[in-house]
Amino acid sequence: MEQVVVWFDGGCPLCRREIALMRRLDRRGAITFVDVAEDADTCPASRADMLARFHAREGESVFTGAAAFAAMWRAIPVLRPLGLLARSGRVLQVLERLYGVFLRVRPRLQHLARRLERPRASA
Repeated sequence: MEQVVVWFDGGCPLCRREIALMRRLDRRGAITFVDVAEDADTCPASRADMLARFHAREGESVFTGAAAFAAMWRAIPVLRPLGLLARSGRVLQVLERLYGVFLRVRPRLQHLARRLERPRASA
């Protein structure tokens, strides 16, 4: 299985949670996770592009959006069937549409996640 590199936005509370889960699932260490905010030198695109869409490299191929998630899933045994299913053009098309919906609501979800992360004042 090829090494996968995943670039993520370490400043995004949603991304941090997602990546924390993926790190726990990646028991074989098949994925290298790169925080775009801390290590922009290894990015295959501009910082703005990297922050706008999810990116992953599987072997020599760089993917964005739903295809990047599928590449990450293929590296994790429990998620591999979903990643393999996403190789189907129709399945990937549906996942990409769902990812587009997520991108539209992402700012509101980030705002909510940040509010939930703030420590509550003692009563």
